[in-house]
Amino acid sequence: MPLADQLAEVRASVLKAADRDAVLEVAAGLLACRQAGADELRDSLQARERLGSTAIGHGIAIPHGRSPSLDAPRGVLLRLEPPVDFDADDGQPVDLVFAMAVPDHYTHQHLMLLSELAERFSNERFRAALRAAPDAPRMRKLLLDEPHSPKAAA
Repeated sequence: MPLADQLAEVRASVLKAADRDAVLEVAAGLLACRQAGADELRDSLQARERLGSTAIGHGIAIPHGRSPSLDAPRGVLLRLEPPVDFDADDGQPVDLVFAMAVPDHYTHQHLMLLSELAERFSNERFRAALRAAPDAPRMRKLLLDEPHSPKAAA
């Protein structure tokens, strides 16, 4: 199922941030809505990050949290300039972040979204296209229009 169909809203932004906490703060603000405020979402993202880094390698991080207030998942794609240390296993700083907030009851759906995002970001051409995109609207379009299979984009 396309990401656009799985998420209530997807935003994108190019961001200058000093550190991981600043990235999570901005991400929470962009994820916030009438149902779930920025403070609640920031706390959820930070709590998950304390369990272990959400960096998956190749300069990518997928911070995610839950909210009892949400009725559908929300996401934000960020390109960080310059990259920020997310304590990644591969030691690379992170320059592409997809932050996500999901309803508390989205257990299976949450895992499916994370899996699809990890697969999408494992594609080197996809990562390069996001990094080369001239602006946030183009990044969003790439994310939502990208073929599902890394082999399809190769």
